[in-house]
Amino acid sequence: MSEKIPVAVLGATGSVGQRFISLLDNHPWFEVVALAASDRSAGKPYTEACRWVLTDPMPAWAAEMVIVQPTPGQVEAKIVFSALPSGQAKDIEPAFARAGAAVCSNASAYRDEPDVPILFPEVTPELIHVIKDQRQKRGWSGSITTNSNCTSTGLSVALKPLKDAFGLKKVFVVSMQAVSGAGYPGVSSLDITDNVIPYIGGEEEKVEWEPRKILGELVNGEIKPADFLISAQTNRVHVTDGHMVCVNLELERKASPEEAIEVLRNYQAPQAARDLPSAPNPVIIVRDEPDRPQPRLDRSTGRGMATVVGRVRPDIILDLRFVVLSHNTIRGAAGGSLFNAELQVKENLL
Repeated sequence: MSEKIPVAVLGATGSVGQRFISLLDNHPWFEVVALAASDRSAGKPYTEACRWVLTDPMPAWAAEMVIVQPTPGQVEAKIVFSALPSGQAKDIEPAFARAGAAVCSNASAYRDEPDVPILFPEVTPELIHVIKDQRQKRGWSGSITTNSNCTSTGLSVALKPLKDAFGLKKVFVVSMQAVSGAGYPGVSSLDITDNVIPYIGGEEEKVEWEPRKILGELVNGEIKPADFLISAQTNRVHVTDGHMVCVNLELERKASPEEAIEVLRNYQAPQAARDLPSAPNPVIIVRDEPDRPQPRLDRSTGRGMATVVGRVRPDIILDLRFVVLSHNTIRGAAGGSLFNAELQVKENLL
């Protein structure tokens, strides 16, 4: 690419905003031209307004960049990465879409809209073309695409090849979600230390419908969710990064663990997504060890963009059971939005 595309980060001082900045450092296609945050941060150098929480160092170019307010008049960029809270995203993201920007959002504000894709380039890249209908319907010259909830991420990737090969009827999942999924400062240390919290507000509902939309199909300009059932229980555990999901499922056509492992290992992303800068290769790593995957050992697989599956075995009530791990702030958040933006560039949809 002869010239890098100007991009901006909204909600830049938060933990996901920081992950955006870290991943955008030296990105081959994108150059950050604006960092936006709340009124209390606007006008300050980024290093002064932000308490950096990542282990990777703050990029030098970001440190002295002056924060602006998250409005189209203050931010001029072709692509806008949104790490805004959902309440703010509801009004701010459409303003950027009306102004012509491609908004790649980590917020949940528009995930349930039938003309807004929950986009996974390595799973269903064709859903990106719903934004043509989105623009026509809403009168936007830009667009909004979203990530899924970070718990739905690895689950959806692992379900895709099994759905294609055998069909899905019922999926039961139990999550063990890292504390970084709650943002910063997140969960109090007095609550999470030596503890598991068996409730995350709104999380189970998201996990029960988002993968069905992700694995759906485009029909008459809207996304029709896939036809299978998900039952979810979600838990917060004392792990820094990496969401683990235990999965039990019933297939339309019976399959052995060996057949499922072969399908998972052989899965390849559709051609449209294979050569993008953020694309994991392979998409899915299957571990054979009886005690893997583990967050501390496996969350950074494929630069944090790969999905790791292990313990594939028969289920005595349904058909199969296994464990899925994905990095919640990389593939499940900022990295996923970068991946979505790259697909839009390749498909000439800016």
